[in-house]
Amino acid sequence: MSNHLNFFIDGKWVAPVVLATLDVIDPSTEEAYTRISVGSKADVDKAVAAAKAAFPSFSQTSKAERLTLLKRILEIYNERYEDIAQAVSQEMGAPITWAREAQAWAGRAHMEATIKALEDYEFSEKRGGTMVVKEPIGVCALITPWNWPLNQIVCKVAPAIAAGCTVVLKPSEIAPISGIVFSEVMEAAATPKGVYNMINGTGPDVGQIMAGHPDVDMVSFTGSTRAGIIVAKTAAETVKRVAQELGGKSANIVLPDADFETAVRKGVEGCFGNSGQSCDAPTRMLVPAARHDEALAIAKKAAEAHNVGDPRSEETKLGPVVSNIQYDKIQRLIEAGIKEGATLVTGGPGRPEHLNRGYYVRPTVFGHVTSGMTIEKEEIFGPVLSVISYSDDDDAVKIANDTVYGLAAYVQSGDIDHARKVAGRLRAGQVSINYPEWDTFAPFGGYKQSGNGREYADWAIHDFLEVKGIIGYGA
Repeated sequence: MSNHLNFFIDGKWVAPVVLATLDVIDPSTEEAYTRISVGSKADVDKAVAAAKAAFPSFSQTSKAERLTLLKRILEIYNERYEDIAQAVSQEMGAPITWAREAQAWAGRAHMEATIKALEDYEFSEKRGGTMVVKEPIGVCALITPWNWPLNQIVCKVAPAIAAGCTVVLKPSEIAPISGIVFSEVMEAAATPKGVYNMINGTGPDVGQIMAGHPDVDMVSFTGSTRAGIIVAKTAAETVKRVAQELGGKSANIVLPDADFETAVRKGVEGCFGNSGQSCDAPTRMLVPAARHDEALAIAKKAAEAHNVGDPRSEETKLGPVVSNIQYDKIQRLIEAGIKEGATLVTGGPGRPEHLNRGYYVRPTVFGHVTSGMTIEKEEIFGPVLSVISYSDDDDAVKIANDTVYGLAAYVQSGDIDHARKVAGRLRAGQVSINYPEWDTFAPFGGYKQSGNGREYADWAIHDFLEVKGIIGYGA
């Protein structure tokens, strides 16, 4: 039986208090393929009450007990792996190969990293006559986005459980089906009732209610900076802890001593991955001024190698963007780039010529982008790359840091010492040198308006803990 119209509260699937539904759109066809229920304050109250009731006992479980639960969740997750990949592919238009190898894989990888981190984690430390203990913060509201559904769900749920917290999850209503499958995983893993709860719904009707709920102790939110500000203001009324991973406009500095062909090609691929819908995507490529045109030629060839089409095809590299709202925003920004004088190298407005429906965007590269242009400042969240010239290292660092965001940055160089020096000057929460493999044990989070707090492995567990000093504990 489908659970699309149900919520998971207190260990069972339940109907919403007030019946209201929302169509889920397949972005490759622009047509609804299922419906979900959307919640209200009454549903939030039920879920928070269940989490609050479960907290006293779950918070006292041993590390070994929580490890056993997480390993059981991982086992069931792997059994449902293909179901998860298919759900992500249909709800957000991810090519099925990408859905398997990146989207579903990310959830698995973060569960594995959390398990390893918990195995090594110490929850108490003796300092003289004081015992410092780390305790679960309490009931946690988890609000996740549509662009990396399982990545963000597992990045929050797994460390919260590892810490001994109980949770209420609100997946994105735009891409909610993978969250329902994940909830079925949690049920099948015999998660104790009330420890994990899931409600679907909109930000204003569910997310904000969760953020402001007096019985919620912490909010972990991933999404736009605009929405993050609303969440933080709402949570401030009850002085909750708020951890946020928000927007980005990441610079990718290609230094003169880099392997230019490889650096530019991989930079295009990094920008366009997930149809450009990643908050840490390297969307601003900074290249030496004398080699700007060389970079554009390489970028053009790399962009045009990205075949756009049906996400169900194993051969498709780029699927559609997630919604009509996103499509229209990207089109507006592409038009702004042309109007403001950037060089359109390839791509441009409209769908690819062979497609007449679906939210498909032409892979687009702009050259000679300058400071202050709309496409240089705003987060586009689509397959659109801006190439910017710099004169020397100081100029590159200045341009890279001249943004309200600070989530990620990238440095490409044939000289590791040179790359390290530049990386150390960048104001970003995560800096990658020469396109390394994804490290699920590295801290992930942002400076400035890209948020606060850190996710992944032990960094995430730490954010779900309170620190208590018991003075006079004794020798």
